[in-house]
Amino acid sequence: MPDNSFQLSAIDITTGSNPEYTILWMHGLGADGNDFVPVVQALDLPEIPIRFLFPHAPQQPVTINGGYIMRAWYDIQHTDFVEQEDETGIRRSQHAIIELIEREDRRGIPPDHLILAGFSQGAAMALHTGLRHPDRLAGIIALSGYLPLAHKIEREAHITNRITPIFMAHGNDDPIVPIELAHTSLQQLREYHYPVTWHEYPMEHTVCDQELVDISCWLRTILK
Repeated sequence: MPDNSFQLSAIDITTGSNPEYTILWMHGLGADGNDFVPVVQALDLPEIPIRFLFPHAPQQPVTINGGYIMRAWYDIQHTDFVEQEDETGIRRSQHAIIELIEREDRRGIPPDHLILAGFSQGAAMALHTGLRHPDRLAGIIALSGYLPLAHKIEREAHITNRITPIFMAHGNDDPIVPIELAHTSLQQLREYHYPVTWHEYPMEHTVCDQELVDISCWLRTILK
């Protein structure tokens, strides 16, 4: 069987020497790690040195976009996202993200000082990877996304991250990832008693200023 694994390159930004936390932030479909670099300043976090990692998803053809090659964490084959899910691609990206988490551990940032964050496809990967990770994470941020492979989460989720705080947010006019799909993910996470903080905003498939303020406030409860 061929080895389909890959290593992720990432933009690495620190807000001070000897960072105490890492925020690993994954972009959406067709973007790259540069897309969320502006959040480093926009979040206006307290004087705790933080390492921000913005990895670049691999280039691959995306079925829903006519097979066009772009940066994607996994293939999307249907407009409702959860039909014919690319389980192989999702798990391949999961392993690559785990490698980044393990690298941060070797660099002195243990998993319980690492926040997994993402937008759209990146949000899906943050939830998928974070809930399954065997080491406790500091938190999970999922913006304008959903829970992939949701039918397998009860069996595959690791008990270590059952109390990990989760921040989920979505635009109520999102034409790309319908808010109804996010609501379904939220309901499932709450049924399993995950501590989810939920926000809705009058916006489409994007990030707004109030959302960044709310994320910053939420992060301040974690970055101690």
